[in-house]
Amino acid sequence: MLNSISKHLLHCALLITLLIFFEVFSGGIKVNENSFVSVDPWEEYGTIPTILLYTLRLLTFLTLPQVLFNFFGLVFYNAFPEKVVLKGSPLLAPFICIRVVTRGDYPDLVKSNVLRNMNTCSDTGLENFLIEVVTDKPVNLPKHRRTREIVVPKDYKTKTGALFKSRALQYCLEDSVNVLNNNDWVVHLDEETLLTENSVRGIINFVLDGKHPFGQGLITYANENVVNWLTTLADSFRVSDDMGKLRLQFKMFHKPFFSWKGSYVVTQVHAEKEVSFDNGIDGSVAEDCFFAMRAFAKGYSFNFIEGEMYEKSPFTLLDFLQQRKRWLQGILLVVHSHTIPLRNKFLLGISVYSWVTMPLSTSNMIFAGLYPIPCPNVVDFLCAFIAGFNIYMYVFGVIKSFSLYRFGVVKFFACVLGALCTIPINVIIENVAVIWGLVGKKHKFYVVQKDVRALVTV
Repeated sequence: MLNSISKHLLHCALLITLLIFFEVFSGGIKVNENSFVSVDPWEEYGTIPTILLYTLRLLTFLTLPQVLFNFFGLVFYNAFPEKVVLKGSPLLAPFICIRVVTRGDYPDLVKSNVLRNMNTCSDTGLENFLIEVVTDKPVNLPKHRRTREIVVPKDYKTKTGALFKSRALQYCLEDSVNVLNNNDWVVHLDEETLLTENSVRGIINFVLDGKHPFGQGLITYANENVVNWLTTLADSFRVSDDMGKLRLQFKMFHKPFFSWKGSYVVTQVHAEKEVSFDNGIDGSVAEDCFFAMRAFAKGYSFNFIEGEMYEKSPFTLLDFLQQRKRWLQGILLVVHSHTIPLRNKFLLGISVYSWVTMPLSTSNMIFAGLYPIPCPNVVDFLCAFIAGFNIYMYVFGVIKSFSLYRFGVVKFFACVLGALCTIPINVIIENVAVIWGLVGKKHKFYVVQKDVRALVTV
């Protein structure tokens, strides 16, 4: 069985091999005269079409910052770390509140996951913890000394009119509701998120270290029973994103340049109170992103937490589409907010506008074949690098998510091939999400299906 370092070296070798192959295949690296474009576009296509073709080609570079962060994150840091080892006794860890926010539409799911997460914490040796369920509707959580159910009153309003999840999270910080001390810690989870012993050990190490008030780790989606193979394979890209971009920005820079996710969020109470979730309606659609940018602007530091948690990918393609649409709309509201300085949201802005212009940049795949244009070698090289690396993100996500020993060689490689086959479908869905997100209602919070029930929107 390969050790951690050997796996990482093999992953790096596979990455470099795929990139070289793609560079040569796509003409990013010129190997013969046929690799060069001999057409004079100004004569062949005309002035305006040529300007448009070069503009479309340059739009590709909006993704370059996050591609570089993902690349160096996956190369600089061991992509297959060993199991997390505790650096101190769990008995010495400060008090940890595991806070689950739900609308209350899936009470059985909430109860089941609370019990599982409680057992996971106990099995890891954690003693000083409480699981809080914050809900709009009562879920009737069984009474237990380690659980607390908080029902947000229907008439509760924040000072700025925050909605949805932000409203519920802010309610927990009210003096009449909060039971935590400023030095305690909160682990924010979605109702479907499952802890692992590895993640609990990582959280314990993080809070014992205490150098950074905010942290986050890896979430994987191919665990236990896979509900929808298509969306799960498509989400393999998000796994790579966590191990690349998220890890690099937190471990090397300790800043949320590109924001963070809304689950597996670890915060210290005093810092969470200072940043606040009361950020108005514009901060309520992508509350996680707005919170991260506010914390960044206030000078707080972040770190990456070792150990993975489990979630499920959306059960249907419609949920997958709606999820992406909400993310896009919410992040755009964050980027356009005047309350967040430009210096803090600059890279996030480039990232989201690379998403907004995706329908245009995707058209390069068609126009490059129909109307080739000569570009400097460095432009061709970087365009091929961006495309080739994004393809590898799917491959790595599958390798990281699916166990070769659990699935066997044939099924494992079928998953890798399947992830590559989902790329065209994912590109189409992302493009539809962009168009729908730009023309649709912005202040809507779509809740994806978590159980075999009707979909719910507000």
